[in-house]
Amino acid sequence: MSSERSIEVTGETVEEAIGKGLAELGVSPTEVIVEVLEEPSRGVFGIGAHPARVRLQLLSVPKPPPPPPAPAPSPEPASARPEQRQRRPSRPQTPPEIIEVPDDEEEDVESLLHESYEDVPENEMDEEAAVGQVVLNELLERMRVRASVVVRRARPTREGEAAPYVLDVTGGDLTRLIGRRGETLASLQYITRLITSRELQRRANIIVDIDGYKARRARMLRGLAMRMADQAVERGRTVSLEPMPPHERRIIHLALRDRDDVSTRSVGEGSARKVTIVPKNAQ
Repeated sequence: MSSERSIEVTGETVEEAIGKGLAELGVSPTEVIVEVLEEPSRGVFGIGAHPARVRLQLLSVPKPPPPPPAPAPSPEPASARPEQRQRRPSRPQTPPEIIEVPDDEEEDVESLLHESYEDVPENEMDEEAAVGQVVLNELLERMRVRASVVVRRARPTREGEAAPYVLDVTGGDLTRLIGRRGETLASLQYITRLITSRELQRRANIIVDIDGYKARRARMLRGLAMRMADQAVERGRTVSLEPMPPHERRIIHLALRDRDDVSTRSVGEGSARKVTIVPKNAQ
């Protein structure tokens, strides 16, 4: 991994530039903050054309190797010792508190499967919602994205469990904030959670969405799971779905967990991992 804090990269598109930067740093999208410095332009008849330019800033920098041990002090004359003892002792350094922030969205799935959220008025927001909204607004401003953040509250998935806040970004064309297979949105949520958790000094229970994309995607996957399960039962054979990220595979598993005529399994490795739906009569 590069030892630099940040790098600037160009490409024909913003996505290509980001991909080059991630490859150069040897990190995943969740480990950097991406700032779009220039959008690509084709110019007029080729005049004034320029590529996209982005800056990737590491969320953490590798620690430098520890310094070599200091040599033992040489004996001092007795006359010099009283002066040396007048030095102010250094303060002991307290290590910063480590706050665990999940880097995926699997834990959000059950909340996203609910059909509706409740809007939270500004005067009813608690500290968690207010800080999360401010942090996300500042990130969008730094990314030069014109949008607003609406705070909603999901329904609790279990009795006695606190429901997460949903920070829904709304505005014009925000598709670039979603990215391929939702990777950009996942990074934006991770960074928002990380900064908010550090501000609160505890883990922030928030979900970041873009114009309801996650909720729509969850409903679509739930419908797909039901249709493919019916197909598997009707044909009496296993049906394989397309490869999906972990949180989307979990949506399939949860959508079919109460059906007694099929079971689900995840097979494959890495980005090729997918869900198979197996009819009980074929097992």
